[in-house]
Amino acid sequence: MSTRNREIHLASRPQGWPTADNFRLVETEVPTPGPGQIVVRNRYLSVDPYMRGRMNDVKSYVPPFALDAPLDGGAVGEVVAGEAGGLRPGDTVLHGLGWREYALLDAKAARKVDPDLAPVTAYLSVLGMTGLTAYAGLLEVAGMKPGETVFVSAAAGSVGSLVGQIAKLRGAGRVVGSAGSAAKVERLRALGFDAAFDYHDGPVRDSLRAAAPDGVDVYFDNVGGDHLEAAISAMRVHGRAAICGMIAQYNDTEPPAAPRNLALVIGKRLTLRGFLVGDHGHLRDEFVREMAGWLRDGKVSYDETVVDGIENAPEAFLGLLRGENLGKMLVRV
Repeated sequence: MSTRNREIHLASRPQGWPTADNFRLVETEVPTPGPGQIVVRNRYLSVDPYMRGRMNDVKSYVPPFALDAPLDGGAVGEVVAGEAGGLRPGDTVLHGLGWREYALLDAKAARKVDPDLAPVTAYLSVLGMTGLTAYAGLLEVAGMKPGETVFVSAAAGSVGSLVGQIAKLRGAGRVVGSAGSAAKVERLRALGFDAAFDYHDGPVRDSLRAAAPDGVDVYFDNVGGDHLEAAISAMRVHGRAAICGMIAQYNDTEPPAAPRNLALVIGKRLTLRGFLVGDHGHLRDEFVREMAGWLRDGKVSYDETVVDGIENAPEAFLGLLRGENLGKMLVRV
């Protein structure tokens, strides 16, 4: 085992859009495990939109990243030192200390996964937090019913692409997605979306109206801003929106201009409900069983964009914010 460990630290807090200067590659020693601890050699780490909010020094549902300290996030790797909590060297585990080559953590903070059941990257996407977010948000938060029309923003991303597929498998009448390029729109059609549009081609409200002329029952929001405004206008009476993320606003330094039509929530009796995947852990076993079956039967597809090298993790994150990924953005450590 190497004695060198490389980590990505937060060097400064971004003002607006992050830049490479906000990150620093730091070399440290590989840690030694104590009682109840293990050391994991990370193989893949996840970069996710929510991490942008943690770079701000503001109170939120999760503490901000500390300056001059490694960032963290989902990772999967191999135990290389320590035996605790039923884990031993050679085991593949999922945990929350990414952005570094070697992670020291309490064994109870890691979950053993089966690399023979699925590729290890699947535990950071379709069989992990990403998949559960899509499943819980669509079915429990928004309460989608068979026959309903579903609109998904950022639908070519890791969560949105699964939302659309789950909706079709659970009997949605029509599924519409928005994406940021013609290639991504074509991918959505290949995944079974009934309609898809590039939000660069014109006002989102007009594109959504053309794609869902009879209105929308469920909106899965990953974007906020003009997408949320368009969805509110298109939603039918008693429509429901699961508010998962608002990536359009993560780098704004001024209050958003939209949505400007919130008064429609009253007359239409709409439900707009924000959610965190951590509140829906009770669905995990059900979700894994159902999703594993869909994967086994070839009913669900998922995309990954993989960037090589821990030193390139910041660029992978910046690329995610720019929409350069198809599906899940991962770093192969």
